[in-house]
Amino acid sequence: MTTLVLPVDDSAVPVSGLRDTASIQRLRVTFPRVVLSEWFKFASLRSSWITLATAVVVVIGLGALAAGVAAGDVQPQRPGGGAGGGGFSGLDPTSLSLTGASLAQIILGILGVLLVSGEYSSGMIRASLAAVPRRLPVLWGKAIVIGGVSLVAAIPASFAAFGLGQRILGDGANVSLADPGVLRAVLGTGIYLAAIAVLGVAIGALLRHAAGAIGVMFVLLLVAPGLLGLVLPDSWATAIVPYLPSNAGASFTSVVPADGLLAAGPGAAVLAAWIVILLGVAAVLLRRRDA
Repeated sequence: MTTLVLPVDDSAVPVSGLRDTASIQRLRVTFPRVVLSEWFKFASLRSSWITLATAVVVVIGLGALAAGVAAGDVQPQRPGGGAGGGGFSGLDPTSLSLTGASLAQIILGILGVLLVSGEYSSGMIRASLAAVPRRLPVLWGKAIVIGGVSLVAAIPASFAAFGLGQRILGDGANVSLADPGVLRAVLGTGIYLAAIAVLGVAIGALLRHAAGAIGVMFVLLLVAPGLLGLVLPDSWATAIVPYLPSNAGASFTSVVPADGLLAAGPGAAVLAAWIVILLGVAAVLLRRRDA
């Protein structure tokens, strides 16, 4: 078989070679394609959807359970009563309905960790980085996918948990989205949960080991806020504890944040800084370390 050659110049190229070059150009690596690839990897795993569904069920189910348990302690609403307009004996009806977020944050954080560490444990990360030599788009793609999916799941779950919880509490003790700070708290809870999932990606990329990264997530979100408040001098605790991720999140996921926490705006900025810094460090290490 003879190969047709185009007489362009002294270094003529076979037609088949031109076709291959055109195909390569059409299939060149672009950031949208990297994100799409990460989406396919996420969506192809049944465990991803099971974990995501578990987080949604936990947000709604635990919120309903907490509202049901507290309903017996509800006092009739009185004019000029407690925060949010309800006479709830010091309990915040919104926070009660969103109780499940405290556990769901761990579930979504683990999902973010496993999105990265799972590829390292299986060796699939080598193929991913070989296909994307610049490497960093892989990390950004994972963060976008897990953040977007978690946001789409967590925001409706937060509103559903709030609506169901207020219905269980009944008239005279419940609040509405129109009450001051309530909409921000409900919407903020969904955003916070998605942010923690992205934080999980950053920690997973830093440590590359599932057990270690999950342990760090657990300590950072649940253990450190209480432990540091106990072991540190008051002046140190006041300067450090409000800036931990979970406490920064509590500043905009509560109608009335607890004493000592940041205001909603600064709290959101601190949480964003945690994510940006950890993702930045993970990006530097991803470029320097072998897969």
